[in-house]
Amino acid sequence: MLVLTRKLGEGITIGSDIRVVVLEVKAGQVRLGIEAPSAVQVHRDEIYAKILEENKQAARAQPVLTEALKRLNVPARAETNHV
Repeated sequence: MLVLTRKLGEGITIGSDIRVVVLEVKAGQVRLGIEAPSAVQVHRDEIYAKILEENKQAARAQPVLTEALKRLNVPARAETNHV
């Protein structure tokens, strides 16, 4: 892990298109501003952990749902790109 020290108003650049700036420091908390392309997802760690867990649960449920649809003779829906 790279560890950097930054003061209020200072920042770091990651790659050529992500910038993190220290916006505020008070009461043991640091506010960060993050500039990144819209295609880059930025999450707090606790939110990202929840997303990963929900994705795991959904992946486990998928085979069960597919098997249930087969027993009902319902064709699985193919994903299509709508323009």
